[in-house]
Amino acid sequence: MSREFILKTPLGIEDTLALRVGDRVFLSGELYVARDATHRRMLEEAAQGKELPFPVHGAVLYYAGPTPAPPYEPVGSIGPTTSRRMDPYLSFFLERGLRATIGKGERGEEVKKLLEKHKAVYFIACGGAGAYLATFVVSQEILAYEDLGAQALFRLVVKDFPLLVAYDAFGGDLFEEGKIRHRKIFLYHWETSRKEG
Repeated sequence: MSREFILKTPLGIEDTLALRVGDRVFLSGELYVARDATHRRMLEEAAQGKELPFPVHGAVLYYAGPTPAPPYEPVGSIGPTTSRRMDPYLSFFLERGLRATIGKGERGEEVKKLLEKHKAVYFIACGGAGAYLATFVVSQEILAYEDLGAQALFRLVVKDFPLLVAYDAFGGDLFEEGKIRHRKIFLYHWETSRKEG
C-alpha cells in the first residue's frame, strides 16, 4: 500500500531517504522547469565559467514546457515531457545537489545508479493532464533563456503538486515492479485457464 508525504522545497537528503517507489507526494514550493534545449544552454554556460541561473542545492527540476497562460491564470497547460531525453545531463546537476526530477516515462539504467549515489529521487506526474496540473501552480516566471520560448528556464511556485515516486534513492523502480506484478497476474490466469482445459 502506498504512503503519502507532504513535502516542501528545497528538499533535504532526509526527505528523499524517507521515500520509496509508489509513495504519493504532495509537493509545495519552487520547481524549476527545463527541457532539452534549456539543459544544453545551462551546461554550455557552465563550461564558460558562468553561474547557473537557479540555486541547484536541494532543488527539484520539472521536465515540462508550459503553454501560454490564459487571462488571470498563472500558467497554461503544464504536463510532463519524456524524461529520458534529459538523462545525459542529470549527473551534472546531481553533483551540485539536485534532489529530485519530475517527468514521465522510464529512464536509463544509469539514472537509477546516479540516484542511489546522490540520494535523490525521480517523480512522475500524470501525463496528459497538463491542464489539471496547472491548477496546482500558484505563480510562474521566466528565469532565463526567454529566446528559447517554451524551453526557457521557468520558476514555478506550486502548492500540493501531486506526484508519484518512480525511482527511489535505494534502486527501487516502480516501472519494473509493475512489470513483475503484471507478469505474475498473466501467469496466474494462464495457469488457471490451462487447468480448466
